[in-house]
Amino acid sequence: MIKRIGILTRDCAGVNACIRAIVRSADSCGIEVMGIFKGYDGLINNDIKTLTHRSVSGIINQGGTILKTSRSKRFMTEEGQIAALRSMKNNQIGGLIVIGGNGSLTGAYHFSQKCDIPIIGVPATIDNDVNGVDATIGADTAVNVALDALDKIRDTATSLERIFVVEVMGRDCGYIALRVALAGGCEEVLLPEREFNIEEMCEEITEGNVQGKVSWIIIVAEGKAKAPYIAKKINEITGLETREVVLGHIQRGGRPTAIDRILAARYGAFALELIKEGESGKCVGLRNNELMTITLEEAIKPKDIEVEAYYRLIKLLT
Repeated sequence: MIKRIGILTRDCAGVNACIRAIVRSADSCGIEVMGIFKGYDGLINNDIKTLTHRSVSGIINQGGTILKTSRSKRFMTEEGQIAALRSMKNNQIGGLIVIGGNGSLTGAYHFSQKCDIPIIGVPATIDNDVNGVDATIGADTAVNVALDALDKIRDTATSLERIFVVEVMGRDCGYIALRVALAGGCEEVLLPEREFNIEEMCEEITEGNVQGKVSWIIIVAEGKAKAPYIAKKINEITGLETREVVLGHIQRGGRPTAIDRILAARYGAFALELIKEGESGKCVGLRNNELMTITLEEAIKPKDIEVEAYYRLIKLLT
């Protein structure tokens, strides 16, 4: 029976709620939990401390991660993984739960191929781009944070009769941009997964302006284009006053929504059950609101976020 497990994380809203769920689920069955600080680098550097029932009190509503995080190039080397495995054995860690997105889960997959210690992944990323699962921790909060900002921007856009280009996070995935554009009643959205023609977009803007449409909001995923560039081009082509807003890292923080807290609790408790059973190389997830697992190898493959159906609906409702 496993007596001690480790947790390492990336950062987004809801991760702390997941840590809490794992620690308290483990406490109920006599399993000790070690918090690994600063991600895989912390594992290599032996930056590890015990987490107790009391130490996770009051964190369910906090954004970010109490375990901190960092990217680790060393972990993707043979020497780094050997050092990480040595650290786990020295600390008598018999199982590992990795909470994070594609990068963290990729690390977990490769690590699971090299060691005989059970490793389970928990999907936590604002982009909701973990393949094979319906929802990732942090995505709902990120969309709502961006949407709250967008609602305020719309007030200004309407009052001043201007075009606004709003840049949201999404380097390779347009999930946030797509959801925010639909929920915010935006006129256009530019996505990494979809080609766009700026001349055609400007023609639509000009025609709308002639017909009396005085404000316009365009959402841009950072991986497709940069808001300042798009705003400048619109102004040059249409002659209409255009402003840009870059929301940036505010989307990664904030108090997690109820949806993310509940999801984190379910995922955390389920991950602990899988570790207890000796499962490894798996990622927890939801499908049709039912808890399920998928292999880490499948989880890190590209995910289809149904761009065209959502995009058509956005344009239909414009």
